[in-house]
Amino acid sequence: MVIIKSEEEIKYIRASCKLAAEALKEVLEKVKEGTTTLELDRIAEDFITKHGARPAFKGYGTRGSEFPYSICVSINEEVVHGFPSERRIREGDIVSIDLGTNLEGYFGDTAATIPVGKVDPKIQKLLIVTEKSLFRGIEKTKPGNRLGDVSYAIQETVERENFSVVREYVGHGVGLNLHEDPQIPNYGIPHTGIILREGMVLAIEPMVNMGNYQTKITDNGWTVVTEDGSWSAHFEHTIAITTNGNEILTLRS
Repeated sequence: MVIIKSEEEIKYIRASCKLAAEALKEVLEKVKEGTTTLELDRIAEDFITKHGARPAFKGYGTRGSEFPYSICVSINEEVVHGFPSERRIREGDIVSIDLGTNLEGYFGDTAATIPVGKVDPKIQKLLIVTEKSLFRGIEKTKPGNRLGDVSYAIQETVERENFSVVREYVGHGVGLNLHEDPQIPNYGIPHTGIILREGMVLAIEPMVNMGNYQTKITDNGWTVVTEDGSWSAHFEHTIAITTNGNEILTLRS
């Protein structure tokens, strides 16, 4: 069931999203050669807790399969849900940071992928196209449109540039819980799916591969990698649907 939020609820979700955006900015500024991904996790957790919130990802899941870290750090062929570790970031890597905040029971969710130093032009294009597809999807996220309009806008933007959208993992509703209905695929048919309404809060998050869209899960039971070893990018914003269109709640300053 899709939860329609009141203006009061969106006010609190907005505050959580603002903190998520600030936390992501703080972490992205520390992504550099030689830094361990576990250091990035500590930076994020310290920043979030210092501001009176909790990392939404830590402990998320079912008993016996709870995510053990505060953020996801996915590098190169890792698509999403990468575990922070003692792995050191290297020149030429691309690093995806995905984080969520729980501020007084209201959730924000955001992600971005950045290059470390100089990367191949094809990889730089992957990042540009993935972020562009996010904003194309957001453009379609307004009252009266259908969910398929959002999904198709993302898919069409990506596939026109000969990349592929991941199909097993999708965007989602967010706000009163970290994951809510509806699921938001990054591929679809325009003019199909549920009608978008004012008061919906959605996390739009294209995951885009340089190769084919198939993925697999590693032995830790969480981290998703491309099946063919190609590199992958991930961008995400939480948005609220408003009378006039939408508001991006996780824009970074």
